Amino acid sequence: MYRFIRAFCVTLTILAISGCFHSADEARRWEIHTEGVTSFSLSRNGQFGLIAAKENGIVLWDLNTNKQLASFGFQDPDSNTVIASQISDNNRYAITATSQNFSVWDLAWGKSEGLWSISDGNIRDVAISNNGEKILLALSNGKALFVDLGTGRRLEFLAHREKVNSVALSPNGKYGMSGGNDHFAYLWNTDSGQIIDTFEHQHRITRVALHRGGKYAFSADGDDMAIIWDLSTGNALSQLDLFHRHPNFSTARFSDDGSLLATGTPGRRVQLWSVTKGDNQGRWVAAEQPDTRPPSAVVYDVAFTPDNQVISATSAGIAQAWDIEQH
Repeated sequence: MYRFIRAFCVTLTILAISGCFHSADEARRWEIHTEGVTSFSLSRNGQFGLIAAKENGIVLWDLNTNKQLASFGFQDPDSNTVIASQISDNNRYAITATSQNFSVWDLAWGKSEGLWSISDGNIRDVAISNNGEKILLALSNGKALFVDLGTGRRLEFLAHREKVNSVALSPNGKYGMSGGNDHFAYLWNTDSGQIIDTFEHQHRITRVALHRGGKYAFSADGDDMAIIWDLSTGNALSQLDLFHRHPNFSTARFSDDGSLLATGTPGRRVQLWSVTKGDNQGRWVAAEQPDTRPPSAVVYDVAFTPDNQVISATSAGIAQAWDIEQH
């Protein structure tokens, strides 16, 4: 009898938890490459998606018209797997990266600006400025590498003592943020390498993000601490009221006005947060990749649309729009 009651309670708990996430109230779905993709980044306004797949390489997609705009083919002659990408804040340029090289793309003209190799570490994350010339890379050797492709200047940010997992770059390329396995995230000047703010966690940092206007920063570790920082003071503004422990965020983005933060996880969860309070404003479950057992999909990117929606893009090759409810 005790075992039956215990099993019943566990079942109710699981149902209650899953019920707090919604999967049936999507506003729209784009099934672009349901065989699965290795990278899927969104433009800031959610109009464009840059997709990398093992079968046909890199493709630019217009979500407004649901049509392919350009096919770039494979990044390098060996057709290595693209593991990270980002579209610039102004939608003009994009960066894609394998573990050993990266390429910059002019999205307006549909052409590559070049291919560059990295020899002293594996690339783990990337960021790009508005002019497509300033690049920030997270490397496995503990470096955050800033490169100005226009001048050829390289700056190795060496404050981290272990591998760097996540980087962010201001739209003008003047400020970089990096977080690593050493439990630290840093905001720093890309001209001098000087540290502006230091953000310490108790566990390895898995995700960082910067507000495009420079108001806020976000850092999250691999345990249960996710903090929004006020960059005018360098102090914590709020801590996310996490529903699940160990969320391990795979992406994060601030809304343009800085009032909201959208996040995604490797476990299909898409969530919306109040920046000032840290409380949850919405939570959804992204679609899984067809014919996968157990059902799975990594949320690679999130974006805010002018129509008051959050767009999610996942490893299933599917993008979804979610309506933001007014609170």
